[in-house]
Amino acid sequence: MQNYRPGTDCLHAGYVPESGEPRNIPIIQSTTFRYGSSAAMGALFDLEAQGYFYTRLQNPTSDRVAAKICALEGGSAAMLTSSGQAANFFALFNICSAGDHVVSSSTIYGGTFNLFAVTMKRMGIDFTFVDPGCSKEELDAAFRPNTKAVFGETIANPALIVLDIEKFAQAAHSHGVPLIVDNTFPTPINCRPFDFGADIVTHSTTKYMDGHANCVGGAIVDSGKFDWTKYPDKFPGLCTPDDSYHGVTYTERFGLAGAFITKATVQLMRDFGASPAPMNAYFLNVGLETLHLRMPQHCANAQAIARYLQDHPKVAWVSYPGLEGDKNYALAQKYMPKGTCGVVAFGLKGGRAAAETFMAGLKLASIATHVADAKTCVLHPASSTHRQMSDQELEAAGVGADLIRLSVGIEDAADIQADLEGALAAV
Repeated sequence: MQNYRPGTDCLHAGYVPESGEPRNIPIIQSTTFRYGSSAAMGALFDLEAQGYFYTRLQNPTSDRVAAKICALEGGSAAMLTSSGQAANFFALFNICSAGDHVVSSSTIYGGTFNLFAVTMKRMGIDFTFVDPGCSKEELDAAFRPNTKAVFGETIANPALIVLDIEKFAQAAHSHGVPLIVDNTFPTPINCRPFDFGADIVTHSTTKYMDGHANCVGGAIVDSGKFDWTKYPDKFPGLCTPDDSYHGVTYTERFGLAGAFITKATVQLMRDFGASPAPMNAYFLNVGLETLHLRMPQHCANAQAIARYLQDHPKVAWVSYPGLEGDKNYALAQKYMPKGTCGVVAFGLKGGRAAAETFMAGLKLASIATHVADAKTCVLHPASSTHRQMSDQELEAAGVGADLIRLSVGIEDAADIQADLEGALAAV
């Protein structure tokens, strides 16, 4: 395809129908694919031919949607997974094994933090968590001889801290490892991490990409720019023969543009099976077709609501990277000058009790654990997802007892504000 702008790619990238073919990406709802000979199927198992034999590994519907996301991010190859958590796990486990080490931003999503600090640690992979605002010297000191990757979120969930992508990329590359960035909140409409030195991008497509709370999903996109062959001892899985596929060496057979995603597909998807249903991939594509329209509206609404909250006498603090004076404003302007996301965090002067009263007074906004949806939703972590923690533990985790996470939807901003006014009046 031609190099189109993002708005056009949202509609057309990844699938160009031939004459008489379906206009929309077809749903290939089949677990298996028929072949005329064992030799033809054998070529697939030897990675000598392209095609499909079992949807646990790949499916045409999913691959066409992955190709669209790849085009939006400006990558060389991509794959869909069954969730954002699976995407982050695959992205790291594809190059890490027992005895390895990863440097990660400390302000990442709590579920990802647990994946790293608990589950993957049990697998023998160690993590060092660093403050994203750390100095270059502090960041450099976190690396070890066995470090295999650096990980961060473009905009942290729910802290809304903007990652200094160039700083983290420079540190990663100076130690011969890739930077992996979760780009869920801004999406490629507002930020393309590859443009600033990131090597691999992940997404929870459940959020803005789907946009309608229809389907859980994830994606991994490779830039194709990190040269694994410069460090064959550090990345043997990509640079030495794979006995489970007759000795294929991924970087030799598929080049830098395809080695990482091919290995993740034929090894990790084969063995873990975290593949999306074709129907879910189809729904994701429907959401992607309006991503370039929804993101500006999310940002405009969130900007207006953040300013309203900032001026309200009952509000103690507001965190939104688009606000002038916000500690993340400068980095947001550098990496996301067109807008950040639709999520606003704030606290009320009455603390936990005031937050609970506020939540009870909402009518339009839905109380939900979800975020980044077309509909406005809100969460008070201290009384829901984090209710088992004391106020002291909440503060230590960066989720104060007064914190309210507001995911501003694409309804009329005046109606969203009126809903907040009614709830604040009861506080």
